[in-house]
Amino acid sequence: MAKMVAKRLLSGLDAIVALLSRSGFSEKFIRFAAVGTLGFCWDTGVVYGLKAHTGLYIAKTFGFLIAATANWATNRIWTFRHHLHAAPHVQWAKFLATNLIGFAVNGGTFFILISINTTCYNQPIYPNIAASLAGLSFNYFLSKRFVFS
Repeated sequence: MAKMVAKRLLSGLDAIVALLSRSGFSEKFIRFAAVGTLGFCWDTGVVYGLKAHTGLYIAKTFGFLIAATANWATNRIWTFRHHLHAAPHVQWAKFLATNLIGFAVNGGTFFILISINTTCYNQPIYPNIAASLAGLSFNYFLSKRFVFS
């Protein structure tokens, strides 16, 4: 029963992706961006959940690790499902390693914005949006080329 529901859900999502791909973006990029949006939600939730206990810098680091792990798993089973995959632990390590470049862009954008703007410091969702968009293309290229190839 659960497999049937999952299959229908994936079919519905694939239909939406096919429709959106008419905009000129590849279906894989659209899937990757959708997964990234979910990762943004994980990241933001962790940042807001931890910031009072750990400060923004540590909260953002944990947010990245949790979001990156969730994104790797979802990209593995949805975005790049038709690719041959390395062993999960090897591929996860490659995903985190290559996404450290994206994290440098993502985290750098976040940390700069919270350092120079009090609104961003008080409302970290704003710099998190900017950071996620900044890291998206780097992460897609690196993931497609080096992790899910």
